[in-house]
Amino acid sequence: MLDRVLADLAIATHFAFLVFVVAGGLLARRWRWVAVPHLVAAAWGVYIEIADGLCPLTRIENRLARRAGGAGYEDSFIEHYLVPIIYPTGLTRPMQWGLAAFVVVLNVAVYAWPRRARALNTASERHPSSAGSAQHGAESGGNVKEHDAR
Repeated sequence: MLDRVLADLAIATHFAFLVFVVAGGLLARRWRWVAVPHLVAAAWGVYIEIADGLCPLTRIENRLARRAGGAGYEDSFIEHYLVPIIYPTGLTRPMQWGLAAFVVVLNVAVYAWPRRARALNTASERHPSSAGSAQHGAESGGNVKEHDAR
């Protein structure tokens, strides 16, 4: 019973890791500290796909499933759980390269997307008086820089 629960937990962790690899850049846009673990996870995910490797979580899932009386599986996590949903005919080598390219392109796009609008909003939220001061200075014809220096 415990082995089955642990196997299911390993599968859920594996799936969450895959979601993080694909979409973690969106979290990194909100919280900068997420960028480093996300880039490491994305690099690992790309490496596993390109190298045709087997993720350690797959081995853990299989070991726990066998101990729980299940059969485990010989293929990768993606092939076993996601491919039947996404690619009914099975995962081929070119598809693996395509998945790796998708992860790279998606994450480059997310990280390259400008953060300017958010930075401006954040600055005015942190210092609401400076936004008002700038507006007041512009309305009165005064120099905003002189006003802010006071």
